[in-house]
Amino acid sequence: MSHTRKLRLGPLPKAESVKLTFTCPASLKADLDRYAALHVRMYGDTVDAVTLIPYMLETFIAGDRGFKRAGNDPDCQLPTI
Repeated sequence: MSHTRKLRLGPLPKAESVKLTFTCPASLKADLDRYAALHVRMYGDTVDAVTLIPYMLETFIAGDRGFKRAGNDPDCQLPTI
């Protein structure tokens, strides 16, 4: 009989990644590259804009109050594409 104790953290969720491709203005690409360069100078980890974009979008969505309110509204329907 095994007396194995479970860890408090539990099993990690499976992470699913989806590759997206999008077009943006050259000025936005330049800003993203400058942001990545500043991030490298401030934190020392070598990253590029492509690596930072998902975190930037996640932070933006997490801070959007209107999106949070709509997410709790059962009458809010997402458009179908």
